[in-house]
Amino acid sequence: MSLSPESILIIILVIISVDYVFEQLLDYINLKSRKTELPEEISSFYDQEKYAKSQRYNKTLSKFSFLTSAFSFVLSFVILAFGFFGELDAILRPYFENQIVLALIYFGVLFIASDIINIPFQVYSTFVIEERFGFNKTTVKTFIVDKLKGYILTSIIGGLLMGTLLYLILEIGADFWLYFWIIAGVFILFINMFYTSLILPLFNKLTPLEDGELKSAIEDYSRKVDFPLDNIYIIDGSKRSKKANAFFSGLGKKKKIVLYDTLIENHTTEELVAVLAHEVGHFKKKHIVYGFGISILQTGLMLFIMSLMIFNKNLSLALGADQLAVHINLIAFGILYSPISKVLGVLGNMLSRKNEFEADAYAKETYNSDSLQNALKKLSVDNLSNLYPHPSYVFIHYSHPPLLKRLDALAK
Repeated sequence: MSLSPESILIIILVIISVDYVFEQLLDYINLKSRKTELPEEISSFYDQEKYAKSQRYNKTLSKFSFLTSAFSFVLSFVILAFGFFGELDAILRPYFENQIVLALIYFGVLFIASDIINIPFQVYSTFVIEERFGFNKTTVKTFIVDKLKGYILTSIIGGLLMGTLLYLILEIGADFWLYFWIIAGVFILFINMFYTSLILPLFNKLTPLEDGELKSAIEDYSRKVDFPLDNIYIIDGSKRSKKANAFFSGLGKKKKIVLYDTLIENHTTEELVAVLAHEVGHFKKKHIVYGFGISILQTGLMLFIMSLMIFNKNLSLALGADQLAVHINLIAFGILYSPISKVLGVLGNMLSRKNEFEADAYAKETYNSDSLQNALKKLSVDNLSNLYPHPSYVFIHYSHPPLLKRLDALAK
């Protein structure tokens, strides 16, 4: 027995309402978990003035999050409750006979409208909050160019994937999910292998690391642990922010190391190699391969559940349409699937935190614990990180363990 459109709409509204209240509660208790005393483990890196600045920064971010979340929730609730998704379909449908073209135009309109609505919040976050606390390096020109590049990239990649999905749904029927699962798996593999080579250079400049002490130290360590290093790049992260990071890419035998220029500026050679050793730990422990496999399985689960709902006319009716519309059903499915996605996300974060501890331990065993601890402390101080996140917030949202937990594990 299928649910009526009215029942489905009530379930959808309950899902987004419960999620909103739950997230706001988490944000509130996380905000209240702040402590004024500076932990001894990091006191040599933090002066009291900068620590107070970090607390103001995190408090500002929390308050801004409360505002943006409330706005997003109210807008979403109104759009769903009054059937605006169906209204948009009714406006566009007379102009496009082809269902795939109709769906792509439909999602294009939603994407542009959503981005326009969010631009004021993005501008305030970047040019007011991040600027106030000394992080922002983004110019107005860079912001606009990034937007335009994002539109083009989304149109090409998103359009191809969405068009393929819609074609398979309309032509194959309920078994579409098997075919698109294969396509999605190939796409995820492609992105993992070629993101640094093809996508990242569209937004940032990658420069090979010059010969010198740092490059020699990285190459020496890589040979010591038999890490298949291909190239070492410096990325101009300072083009947008003073915050720092590092990562490596590639699933084959050759790996590319990417270091933010802001990371190199603020860390010693030993600390940078320790950060690299942590990343190598992920490779040696096969975290990247397992993560790839898990993402493929999760994609298959999502597509299979989607196949059970995609042709349910009542989903379209629940969102205000007067007939079955696959593109509207995709929106309804996304909301109905979100509780499952939330649970899988929590499980994924638990696994990720375990992996981070293992990678830290690998760096400690193969290089130097003190250097990694110093690097983590500097990163936390430079990024004004929250040193006392609430355990519940960590459990739900943190993919990395909090700094003090990592330092404690390394010290042991």
